[in-house]
Amino acid sequence: MEEMKYKLESFEGPLDLLLTLIKKNKVSIWDIPIVEITDQYLEAIEGIEKTMLDNTGEFIILASQLLYIKSKMLLPKDEEEDEEDPREELAQRLYEYKKIKEASQEMRKSEFSSKYMVFREEEDIKFPIPEYNIDHTIDELIDAFDMIFARRIRRAKPEKRAFYGIVGRELVSVDDMVVKIENVLQAKRKVEFSSLFRPDDSRPEMIATFMALLEMIKLNQIRADYDEKKKEFIISEHKNKAKG
Repeated sequence: MEEMKYKLESFEGPLDLLLTLIKKNKVSIWDIPIVEITDQYLEAIEGIEKTMLDNTGEFIILASQLLYIKSKMLLPKDEEEDEEDPREELAQRLYEYKKIKEASQEMRKSEFSSKYMVFREEEDIKFPIPEYNIDHTIDELIDAFDMIFARRIRRAKPEKRAFYGIVGRELVSVDDMVVKIENVLQAKRKVEFSSLFRPDDSRPEMIATFMALLEMIKLNQIRADYDEKKKEFIISEHKNKAKG
């Protein structure tokens, strides 16, 4: 095997390193040669315990998950049983991370696009501002969620629940998240979209909350309006909320 030399501090996290290995091997995220990739990943993080990285634990957690998947792949399979591919969950995480990374790279390109622009001084508006009534597409709400999700991934410390992937999956009910949103709106008539995601929410909880939000919008139970001043979606009960 070709010797690999990687500086782990140059990667945003373990998924970034894993994505680099997959790209280097020119293989698909959905068909990872888990034995080879696991060996290369372990070689890349060799001696990581001695480093001063803040997210050392995340690299070790992913290593344990890769070893678990590798062991599952090497076990003899029962031809009569249609077993789920143990790589599927990891592939989905990589796909979501890849989308977020590509989006952040596009945003970074335009980060300083207005550096040399000159703007006119603010003018006092004398006429009344009309009521905001612009309809937004679901894609705009998804983009807002992607930004919150990306920030949470970058800032989050390794969670104990991250070890659960070795022995099982964390199950989060979308119905439970619907109840959570309803309770929030009972206490406050309007809330900011980002406030629905607590700092200690796990990734499955965040995704389930967003799915619950979309379902409630579809059923005309709530609405999402964009506040130009706050640059934030505001969630409130729909005026014509369906009874049921």
